[in-house]
Amino acid sequence: MIEGRIHRVSGPIVHAKGLGGAGLFDVVEVGENRIIGEIIRIEEDNAVIQVYEDDTGLKVGSAARSTGRPLSVLLGPGLIGTIYDGIQRPLNTLYQQDGPFLKPGSRGKALDLNKKWEFIPNPELAQKIKEGQHIVATTGMILGTIKETESIVCKIMVPPDAAGETLAELAEQGKYTCLEHIARTVSGKEIPIVQWWPVRAPRPVAQKLAPDTPLITGLRVIDAFFPLSKGGTAAIPGGFGTGKTMTQHAIAKWCDADVIVYIGCGERGNEMTDVLTEFPHLIDPRTGRSLMERTILIANTSNMPVAAREVSIYTGVTLAEFYRDMGYHVAIMADSTSRWAEALRELSGRMEEMPAEEGFPAYLPTRLAEFYERAGRVTTLNGNEGSVSIIGAVSPPGGDFSEPVTQHTKRFIRCFWALDRELANARHYPAISWIDSYSEYAEEVQPWWERVNPLWAKLRRSALELLKKEQRLAEIVRLIGPDALPDDQRLILLTADLIKNGFLQQNSFDEIDMYCVPDKQIHILSLILEFHERAMAIIKLGSPLMSITALPVKERLARLKSEIKNDDLDSFIVFEREMRDSLEALERTYKTKEAVL
Repeated sequence: MIEGRIHRVSGPIVHAKGLGGAGLFDVVEVGENRIIGEIIRIEEDNAVIQVYEDDTGLKVGSAARSTGRPLSVLLGPGLIGTIYDGIQRPLNTLYQQDGPFLKPGSRGKALDLNKKWEFIPNPELAQKIKEGQHIVATTGMILGTIKETESIVCKIMVPPDAAGETLAELAEQGKYTCLEHIARTVSGKEIPIVQWWPVRAPRPVAQKLAPDTPLITGLRVIDAFFPLSKGGTAAIPGGFGTGKTMTQHAIAKWCDADVIVYIGCGERGNEMTDVLTEFPHLIDPRTGRSLMERTILIANTSNMPVAAREVSIYTGVTLAEFYRDMGYHVAIMADSTSRWAEALRELSGRMEEMPAEEGFPAYLPTRLAEFYERAGRVTTLNGNEGSVSIIGAVSPPGGDFSEPVTQHTKRFIRCFWALDRELANARHYPAISWIDSYSEYAEEVQPWWERVNPLWAKLRRSALELLKKEQRLAEIVRLIGPDALPDDQRLILLTADLIKNGFLQQNSFDEIDMYCVPDKQIHILSLILEFHERAMAIIKLGSPLMSITALPVKERLARLKSEIKNDDLDSFIVFEREMRDSLEALERTYKTKEAVL
């Protein structure tokens, strides 16, 4: 352990002499309370340390001791369902120790080291070792499994420091604590259930795969219009009150990821409280059990030490990679990366670095890239397929998307769900703008969607074109009113309204409409567009728009989303027949009139 002395304190930035022999990003214990910090710069014998706890009362001359290891998290069974702060301290444990306020130097074990877990060894591997076969341990090799929750089975894998050695022994089935070894190599190295991993180092994979499988969220505007693939990256930018957090909550509950990592990064305490109180009571629709049985929460509110925000997203993505390596699909909700960027700005200012635009550090894009590039769909070292999908909320001041965090984020993400204040004020949920949003995954997930319905790409393209035409016509309507438009253009306004209210808008309190399966999404959209095509043909025969709007099927189109259940798709066939019959009857009427004339 290398010990130095503090010679300057500037908020969360501490300067210490005598730490020239320490390593960059080593963990340092600072002051009498031994608060946790990390070396972020070394100049000769001086080290710059950012501390992750409240350093009020820290004095010049106090000790700063380097532990000689990088900031790491403890990985093993027991992570699921736990609430951590940014440096993996369990908040429930700290609350029991110290009460409602974090005290400097408080410690808590990241995992329950006394709990005994039922370990089931890999039967094939156990048989080979029993027969005396030569088995060389490789990083990620699965030694056995532990049932962590009813939803998640934790796979115990060989850590990197034991790779390349020959396995001599594998523990039998039984109950073990996290620190007990469950395997031993010929050289005598013991492999415990848990392992440490540095948060700033991505975990290795065998191969990156193409992002050609969508992450189904149940939100129609996302799945059908702006899809996100498993292993993809997305941003949800929006001003205050536009629904960033609510959208992330809905995705966390309904998306088809196996594990959810929710990072509350610098958010207000009441928003984080909502997450902490609501998530344990939410029911996972796939298992019928608590959503917390597949969720990890990282809580860093705005009144916690600012530096802890900076590391919280790395802690979250490392935990996600751990479950990805087991073959799970993991979704990360980072709320919000703007607060994280503000922490970088604060730390940069304390270090007297030259600021870039709006005071943010010049390396902001690099840090954003380091975070988002850890997403991906991969083949793991043990041959499984897993993924980490990252969905980051961005909180631009005043909803200004031209500010640096939003602009730099757009460089590293491929899915942009822009929240619109006018839609939010109109209670249109989700308030994702169909004009400003985009997805670069649409072509890559197209083969998957075409297995659901071969017309998906055509329907999506036609609907977006109609909405863009409606936007242009809306400007004319504001000037001269809708009655001045010809019937074919008024039909575009009518169909766009059906798409917006009957397809894009969802009711998160409606048991039927809160989640929509892909088949139902395509059925609704295809019926609206078929109605538009047939109605346009009737108008060209001379029918007034009023005759079409008077049809009962027009009103029902907007209600199909909440009338027909996800598993009752035959009802769409019945409605489609009714709609065609009524439109064909109207079409025959005007064809007869045209023939008479």
